[in-house]
Amino acid sequence: MMFSGAKLNYPVEQAHLMIVIHSLGGGGAERVAVDMCDYWLGQGCHVTLVTQSGPETDAYPVPPGVDRRVLGLAGESRGKLGAAITNLRRILRLRSLIRKLRPQVVLGMMTTSSVLAVAAARRLPCRVIATEHTHPPSQELPAMWQSLRRWAYPRAHSVVALTAGTAEWLEAHVPGTEVTVIPNAVRWPLETGEPVVPPPARNGRQRLLAVGRLHEHKGFDVLLRAFQQLARYFPNWDLVILGEGEQREALQQQIADAQLEHRVSMPGRVGNLVDWYRESDLYVLSSRVEGLSNTLIEAMASGLPVVAFDCDTGPREIIRPDIDGVLVAPVEDDEALAAHLADLMARPERRERLARRAIDARDRFSPARIMAMWNQLFGFR
Repeated sequence: MMFSGAKLNYPVEQAHLMIVIHSLGGGGAERVAVDMCDYWLGQGCHVTLVTQSGPETDAYPVPPGVDRRVLGLAGESRGKLGAAITNLRRILRLRSLIRKLRPQVVLGMMTTSSVLAVAAARRLPCRVIATEHTHPPSQELPAMWQSLRRWAYPRAHSVVALTAGTAEWLEAHVPGTEVTVIPNAVRWPLETGEPVVPPPARNGRQRLLAVGRLHEHKGFDVLLRAFQQLARYFPNWDLVILGEGEQREALQQQIADAQLEHRVSMPGRVGNLVDWYRESDLYVLSSRVEGLSNTLIEAMASGLPVVAFDCDTGPREIIRPDIDGVLVAPVEDDEALAAHLADLMARPERRERLARRAIDARDRFSPARIMAMWNQLFGFR
């Protein structure tokens, strides 16, 4: 354990928190980073946000008052040697910044930034916290970074996992790691950002909503197969998938092949999710793998009944089966998903019963509760 493990007991208004993340491009961890900046700034803490990419790639606005520092070392490197040189430059530049600004706590967001933060702060008088925002077995992480994670995490003060399942994996596969489970918070009421895309008028129709990056992990291909089975039995229901990603073209082709163009829409990424939650009747999470789904928590906080695949981690730590939502097994089974969706689509009274308890998420994942856990880990008072 490096010196970052030393006990801290700083009044929060005298503390300095440095958050390190690759960029603020669209994503759950990026949004959490911005929310944490805003929260700790509001507590009187000095907050520095360090990114490799500049503001031109930001999907989320940085709160006024945050000290934004750009290392300017984003981008792909050519070959293993080029990658090693680039990462060494990142470490040296970040180390220089830590020595200059002297934060009490350095928080790495996601695997690579966490590894870089641990290496950069080696033997400096600060506490380093690493975080995992996805379940490691589902990560597409090069072997080099896997090795570096095994070196770095035991040297961090703690590694924060979003779920108990991820914590168990880290304890088993990264020996010597001190793991703390802290889920993401949901800010209520939800805030609106850009781009603002108003939901179209429903004209008496009902809406099934899904949100996420258009990536294989999100299982939207499975969702489309399930909806295709339901479409003729529920002619008054439409499906909306919000998000952007590399699978857009393939998903649009799947929609066309199923002749569902007038029943399924993909408006892209929106910043006013709160409006879409409000104008929907049922939320579905079709992910093959998940960390902790922010959109699932938000949908529940918005009073939507929810259906989700029972992944190895994530939904089972959010949904209380038959109390505020439905878990579907096995994962990737489009017929099972269709059956559970059909049950709720056909039974408005059950949807209403689940929705009444779903709003408990506002308290279960409230910033006050979640940030108190971070406060203790940071050593602030």
